[in-house]
Amino acid sequence: MIGYVTLGTNNIEKAAQFYDQLLASLGATRFMESDRLIAWAVSPEQPAFCVVKPYDGESASVGNGVMIALSVDSPDKVDALYQKALSLGATCEGEPGPRQLAGVYAAYFRDLDGNKLNVFNFAVTQS
Repeated sequence: MIGYVTLGTNNIEKAAQFYDQLLASLGATRFMESDRLIAWAVSPEQPAFCVVKPYDGESASVGNGVMIALSVDSPDKVDALYQKALSLGATCEGEPGPRQLAGVYAAYFRDLDGNKLNVFNFAVTQS
């Protein structure tokens, strides 16, 4: 249902370097680019992730309660993507581990502009 998400940035070059490396870990590559926007996706049929300089010309700011969640297929990939984000300059907002909802393993971090992201794996357990 989601076609794409955007996060504001005040430095598109730094954001591009961060997300080129981070999203490559998920198999995503750039598919759309201008002087104001860069978009990545794993395929044209999948949702896209974008960074954008705000169109109103004002500074980008972090939305309180806004978070982008990236789904991966294993807890090991949660750990790896979280560590990759931190190595690229992200800050920790919650170390990898099980969460309150049964079967959810997740980690949280903020990108270079302060946007909050989550990487998670949801494994339904059979009883």
